[in-house]
Amino acid sequence: MKITINGTLHEVSATTVAAALEEAGFTGKLATALNGDFVPAGLRATTPLIEGAALEVLAPMQGG
Repeated sequence: MKITINGTLHEVSATTVAAALEEAGFTGKLATALNGDFVPAGLRATTPLIEGAALEVLAPMQGG
């Protein structure tokens, strides 16, 4: 299925947010939103994706 991850179109076989993150190579501590709604880490494995979904992924940065 085709979904958008951080503004870029991707073809994925994943059916959940967690699987899409893994397939796209995201690791570590992340914040995620699906179609504008925050998805907590504990719900990613059970949050389904649909064709055309928009997934936003943010990783915390340290520095000052």
